[in-house]
Amino acid sequence: MKKWIGDKKFYMMVLAIAVPIMIQNGITNFVAMLDNIMIGRVGTDEMSGVAVVNQLMFVFNISVFGVVSGAGIFGAQFFGSGNMVGMRHTFRFKIISCAILAAIGISIMCVGGEQLISLYLHDGGNQESVTATLYFGKKYLRVMMFGMVPYAMAQIYASTLREMGETVAPMKAGVAAVITNTVLNYILIFGKFGAPRLGVEGAAVATVVSRFVECGMIMVWTHRRVEKLEFIQGAYQSLAVPRELAGKILIKGSPLMVNEILWSLGMATMTQCYSTYGLSVVAALNISNTIANVCNVVWIAMGSALSIIIGQLLGAGKLQEARDTDNKLIFFSVASCLLIGGILVGLSFVFPKIYNTTEEVKSLAGTFILIEAAFMPVRAFLHATYFTLRSGGKTGITFLFDGGFLWACSIPLAIVLSRFTGLEILQTYVLCQCVDIVKCMIGFVLVKKGVWIQNIVSE
Repeated sequence: MKKWIGDKKFYMMVLAIAVPIMIQNGITNFVAMLDNIMIGRVGTDEMSGVAVVNQLMFVFNISVFGVVSGAGIFGAQFFGSGNMVGMRHTFRFKIISCAILAAIGISIMCVGGEQLISLYLHDGGNQESVTATLYFGKKYLRVMMFGMVPYAMAQIYASTLREMGETVAPMKAGVAAVITNTVLNYILIFGKFGAPRLGVEGAAVATVVSRFVECGMIMVWTHRRVEKLEFIQGAYQSLAVPRELAGKILIKGSPLMVNEILWSLGMATMTQCYSTYGLSVVAALNISNTIANVCNVVWIAMGSALSIIIGQLLGAGKLQEARDTDNKLIFFSVASCLLIGGILVGLSFVFPKIYNTTEEVKSLAGTFILIEAAFMPVRAFLHATYFTLRSGGKTGITFLFDGGFLWACSIPLAIVLSRFTGLEILQTYVLCQCVDIVKCMIGFVLVKKGVWIQNIVSE
């Protein structure tokens, strides 16, 4: 049991990193849930339109995550080795990469936003509902685009601070942002305190303002501590990154960056496959994903903590300690999600009743939540495995393991089942989730073999 279970000191160390991330993500997702409920109280078409646009924004957000994570492999190991100059160059690389990504994302949304939303709109002969959903989706998207740049900047700063073990400041900025978002949502969606009743546009305005609040707070906090946070000293005197380091980041980080982009596009494609069963499925998935995301913060935070801890140990040359710590972190993550999955089961048919929607949507949503609860330990293991491989710079393997597996196995299965069989949506959904069990077996072998145990910044 010593292989899988640590002592009190170990768990205090892990929780000191993971809990602030859990709090930030938890509050963010909890407020997103409240936002979703508010829109859901307005109407099903409004909720579906917002859900489709958020799926598109999810692709951009995860792509940003991929860019900062690819460079962050080096950031964590540079910090572990005490190389602040390397961290500064890594920070600059993130800024340049995210600026390019934001320009591409905004251009795509401006030119092809309506066509992308339309891909998710299928509802037999109910053209009126499809038209209304497209209308609300376009209104929401027009405003949401203004929040893409501040979101990217906030992630650049937050990821760099976390690589140093500074998780509290990003948490505080995130908390301030979600409080702002919640208050403005209530005021602008429903027209309270003399404000106009803006509906979905009000929700978008609230989100964009909260993005600027988070970005502003975390930037100000960082630049006020230049003596302590050496990487930010002179960070903007030049955006030059040494060619050799940029090449290394691109070689090691590109598979991860591409993986995150392909993975987010893959998840959007999976949702599009499910949407062929009708708008009721889109609405039900939106409800189930909303509550599941609140519970998922546990394994998401554990993955982030794992990448920080293991990355620092590898950068410091403590390879055997990294292996032992990784075993305990994976076990802790999976065990935690067995408990959280049980809580989610209890919420499965209670939570959908909050929404102002049809009984069909509520019933579907409850079943989707049950399925999510059953597969939560599986997701925890996969997430921990992914971050283990990534922390050692094995980004080529992570690409094949994550995005490659999704596009080679899960998506073809979803396309075939949704378009060429007579299966119901729930049967298709369960079968697509079961594919991840095969992925777990592959991940277990890769972690056990120790292919990820290496120091990539020893020079």
